[in-house]
Amino acid sequence: MSLIVAFIIVAGSMAIGDIVSTKTKAFIPSVFVTAVLFLIGFWTFFPKDIIVTAGIPIGLVLMSIYLLLVHMGTMMSLKELAAEWRTIVIAISGIIGLCAVLLTVGILLVGRETIIIATPPLAGGIVAALMMSEAATAKGLTSLAVLAIVMYVIQGFVGYPLTALSLKKEGLRLLDIYRNNKEELAKLNSKQVSNGKGQEKSKLQFIPPLGKKYQTTFVLLTKTALVAGAALAFAGLMNNIVSAYIICLLFGVVAAEIGFLERKPITKSNSFGYLSLAIMAYIFSQLAKATPEMLKGIAGPLLLVIIIGVIGLGLISMIVGKLLGYSKEMSFALSLTALYGFPPNYILTEEAAKSLAETPEENEFLMNQMLPKMLVGGFTTVTIVSVILAGIFIKLL
Repeated sequence: MSLIVAFIIVAGSMAIGDIVSTKTKAFIPSVFVTAVLFLIGFWTFFPKDIIVTAGIPIGLVLMSIYLLLVHMGTMMSLKELAAEWRTIVIAISGIIGLCAVLLTVGILLVGRETIIIATPPLAGGIVAALMMSEAATAKGLTSLAVLAIVMYVIQGFVGYPLTALSLKKEGLRLLDIYRNNKEELAKLNSKQVSNGKGQEKSKLQFIPPLGKKYQTTFVLLTKTALVAGAALAFAGLMNNIVSAYIICLLFGVVAAEIGFLERKPITKSNSFGYLSLAIMAYIFSQLAKATPEMLKGIAGPLLLVIIIGVIGLGLISMIVGKLLGYSKEMSFALSLTALYGFPPNYILTEEAAKSLAETPEENEFLMNQMLPKMLVGGFTTVTIVSVILAGIFIKLL
């Protein structure tokens, strides 16, 4: 397959996802449609290394992740980040609910070893999946080693539509307040630090802003890369005790607060679309590992673990969310970030806001209310909790 044909297939699959999502007003999320297309493609004519063939090597993927995480950090202020403590509590409570149900009901239905191997990948990302897969292989549990990887690959098929539905319901609730309840709207705005722009003028800003004529594509990319490089160096000095991904996000927040980096630099540099394509292409390429034979052999335990786990995740997060003043839809959505993390959490939020908003102001309001929670929820579950969980569960195997 040639370079251009591979790229057309990769970009075209995502384009079809966008079209279906737009036509259905995000009822069917684009990431779900694209994931299905990639899965079918790998079972038919897609080469296993299609994203590399399309000119998207792993180096570009990693660079895209680092730059976009810094970019996301610029969209929040330090006060706003600190204000999301309730989001962190809800996200962690959802993981606790998932574990509690799987370690009781799940063990009775599918067995102890299966639950021990499958739980950390379900609660998080690729790192947890690899840790459990390697642990299972070391114990000679070949099929369970495969289960850990497939769990990571397949769980998005459940997470994407459930999140899309939850965010649409939450968006409708917020829009009703925005349009019809000025008193409640004032309360929401009083709690929001940045009004959707991460505070254009921070009290900590001591570096003068760069003139607009100098905010070119290359200048903005260079400044963003400098912040990402500083974050990675700092993470290295800490022996990566805290994930470099989280450090990138935090450094983005600080860089924008002090005035070194503009708000939303990747969007202003007109680079957001291509960097997102690189990351999403890599995520979908993991479906190459999910062969029909592999899925057939572990389909039963896989589905049971996901269904049981999501029930526990949803119930506990909704209960805790209600106690902390969140709607059940928002609580469920942010806990579901455990099933996919970044950047699908951003894309799903953006899709929901775009499909519901009738004006740019409404779109900004929805993104302002939902995106910080979804971003913080994703980093709490996927990046932090799941890796800790994997370390604990390996000792239980």
